[in-house]
This record gives sequence, C-alpha cells and structure tokens, in this order.
Amino acid sequence: MRSDQPAAVRLERDCLEQVRALVLRGDLTGAENLASAALREHPQSVDLRRALAGIYQQTRRYGHAETLLCEVLAQDPGDAAAAFTLAEILKQAGRMSAAAAVLRACFEHGDHDADLAIRAIELIDDCGRQHQAAAIAEDAIAGKPEDARLHAYAGMLEVQTGEFARAREHFLFALEHNAQACEWNAPHGLASAQRYASAEHPDFQRFRDCLARTDLSDKARSTLLFALAKAHDDVGDYELAAGYFRQANALAHALTKWSRKNWRRALESRLAARPFAQHLEPTDWTPVFIVGMPRSGTTLVAELLARHPQVCNRGELAWLANLSQQPALAGSPARAALEHAAATYAAQLRQDDSDARWFIDKQPLNFRYLDLMLALWPHAKIVHCRRNARDTALSLWSQSFLEEAQGYSYDFADIAVVMRDCERLMAHWRKFYAASIHEVRYEQLAADPEDTIAALATWLELPANPAPTPDKAAASISTASLWQARQPVYTRSVERWRNYAPYMPELLRFHVD
Repeated sequence: MRSDQPAAVRLERDCLEQVRALVLRGDLTGAENLASAALREHPQSVDLRRALAGIYQQTRRYGHAETLLCEVLAQDPGDAAAAFTLAEILKQAGRMSAAAAVLRACFEHGDHDADLAIRAIELIDDCGRQHQAAAIAEDAIAGKPEDARLHAYAGMLEVQTGEFARAREHFLFALEHNAQACEWNAPHGLASAQRYASAEHPDFQRFRDCLARTDLSDKARSTLLFALAKAHDDVGDYELAAGYFRQANALAHALTKWSRKNWRRALESRLAARPFAQHLEPTDWTPVFIVGMPRSGTTLVAELLARHPQVCNRGELAWLANLSQQPALAGSPARAALEHAAATYAAQLRQDDSDARWFIDKQPLNFRYLDLMLALWPHAKIVHCRRNARDTALSLWSQSFLEEAQGYSYDFADIAVVMRDCERLMAHWRKFYAASIHEVRYEQLAADPEDTIAALATWLELPANPAPTPDKAAASISTASLWQARQPVYTRSVERWRNYAPYMPELLRFHVD
C-alpha cells in the first residue's frame, strides 16, 4: 500500500481487506459488523457499500442489499459490479423489468467491453426482456461494429422479437466475419428468420459451403443440417429435407444426455404419487398452464389467448419443474412449504410489468405436475393441447432444441415413449381433476381459430372483450415456433406427415386417433 495515501483512505482500504478476509473464512457476522462500522466512519465509500450489500445478499436480506446497491448506482450509474448484483437480486424476486432497467441504465454510462455487454445480454434475455437485451446488443455494436459475437447475439434476440430482417443482417455479418459463427448457430438463425420460396436463395449454397468445412463440432454440424433441412422443407423438396433431417437427428441423438430409463422412472413415480393432502386457497388471479406434447399448438394457443387485455403470456417457465424437485414438497408437504413454493412461483409468473388477472405458463412438459399445480392453486386452469401423433412426431423430429429436456425428440422411438406417457399421465389426472382440464385440438384450432379460442376463453371465465387487441402478442417468442407463431393461423401443417411418409416410414408406426 502506498505510504503517501491519506490516512483515512488507508484505513478504508484496510477495513475493506479485513471484511473480504472474514467473508472468505465464512465469518459473515464478523464481516457484516466490521463493514457496517467502517461505513459509518466512511459514509461515502462505494466499495464498503458494495461489500456490505454482498454480505446481505449471501444472508438473504435482499431488501437491505438492494438499498445499498441503489445508493452505489446513484453515485455511479455505470458501476457494473453493483448493477449486475442488483439485477440478479431483482430477477430472483421476479422483478424482471426492474432488473433489465438497471442494466440498461448501467450500459448507458461509461464504456463497457463486449464481454460485459454479452453478460448483460444473457441476463436480460433470461429475464424474458428480449427487446431490452437487443437494445444493449445494438448499442454495443455501435461501439464495436466489427465484433461478430455481438452481431450473433443481436440476431438471436431479434429473431425472438420478430425483427426478422434485422436478425438476418446480423447473422450474415457474423458468418462473413468469424469462422466460429457456425458454432454460435448463425446458420440455424438465418433459416429460422424466414420461409424460403426458392431453392435458388443464397442461403442454400451458404449452408452447403458451411457443411463442407472439416472443423465444425458435431453440435454445430447438427444445427446446420437442421437449417438446410428446414430450407428444403420450405420449398417442398421433402426427399432432400428428409435426408438432412435424418443426418441432423443422428448427430443430435448421439450428443444428448436424455435418458429413456430416467424418463420412465420419473413418469412411473408421478403415476404412483399420492394426491396432495393439503391445498392452498384460491388467489385473486388465475394461473393458466398450457400443457401437452411440444409442437402440439401450445405456443399458438398462448399467443392467441394473450391478445385478451386481461391475459399475460409468460412463455415457458422452468420454475414448476424446479419446485417439484424440492425435498420439502415430497410426500405430504407442510402447508408452509406449499405457501413458500406458491410465493416463489407466483413472483416469477406475475413479475412487475402487468396488471393482468390471468397468467399463462406454456411449458408443455408441465403435464407431469398437475397435482402440484392444483395443490398450490385449486382454481388453476389446465389447457391440454393435442395434435395428430404423426404430425407431432414429425414436427419434433424437425427441430433443433436448445434444452436438454427435449433430447427425446431426436429419435422416433423416444418420441413414441414420451407421447404415450403424456397420454397416460393426462388420463390419470383426469380421474382426479377433470373439471380443471380443457382440451384443444390443433386441427380444430387451425381450421377455426376464432371459435376455438372463444370457447376456451369462456371456459377460462375471461371477461367479454369487445375490442380484441390482435397486436398484443407476447413481446418475444423463445420457443421453436419463432417464425410460425408470428404468421397468420394456417392449415398447411395439418397432415404434413404425408409429405414425408415415403422417406420416413417410422411415422406410420404412430397411432392416429
């Protein structure tokens, strides 16, 4: 330490080092006492405030931590360490808009490097605030226009927000300026951002050129094959599409950690579980769970319902699956455990940006947890989406999923197992909760979306909506239905399997009801 520093500064630094040493030793009480005393002696110290906020965060006194971090940011809005810590606290509390606002404000002050910008983008994206994340990406690109990683992130976000033309510009830049862009799924992003009308489109050759490379990882090669298959499917070249889909799925299946044995064990456990002995009281808002096999219309149902001004679509949340794994909820959980779980989930579902009274969680695989849903919210509504089994299987097999939970989708035999178990478990739940479940058939929805959604709205007891708001769709879509869900409802996906039957005989093994 420099001896020419003022004594007060040296004392502050000494205290800070002692606080950090106590934290490292696990003595949080001692660290808190020392930091609090030092802050009284040095009330302007940003470092001591940040250190004390970190202690409060570790001891789950989030309100105290938030107060201190806000004080730090009031002095220096560009303090990235304080901004990220505060954003994480707000995110945990379900205050997603506030978390995004903190990071947006931080990046409007000072010069932050690309790695920090990417960290902010990922955090805000995880909060479901893709427009704000895209704004940070665009601002970062303005300062560092040659950074291909930033362009890849901007493209990924703008596909989700429906800015397809801008997304393509970013993906093309990334591909042209960095050989790693294939590893960042830029080709798949390009294919997701439009429906091809001709095999003469430059992307076809672009994808083939990328496939000719010998330095691609198997994961990148798989997503590239999915992109090329999708492009050929768009133009009706089903034989070539089938060949590319088969190669893509073979690679993806070899990479996935999804286990049929583990799935079956978990499924049988759900079937054998005893009903919850306790149920909480209804709330003044209604959770709506849209479940079923992925690719059975869950995204479309959620998007159409969310046009009602009293409905908010939160997309696919992981929180119910996470809560189901908590030991406190096993067996016959105590009421306090149920209340804590309900409060935790409600914060993530309701968040801080909507006065809606119906909130949608459209995670399809939540069909595993209907008993937990209805123990936490006896008035919850469950919408079960169903679709022609062959169309569902083909649609799953045609997708490159990011989530490991969808690892079964790369093998028709695994798809058949999950599909059969979905039907088994839903039939089981109907024995106990039939009044809480409403079925929607994809084919009926595609043929008559207005009446199908009107009937669903009546069942949900939504108030009459004399002025529908068709533009009030969710701010972003982060599922495999990125392109389709933003198009007018169409019927061309009904019995799509017939186009592939000559090249995928496995489809004929699926029972069609």
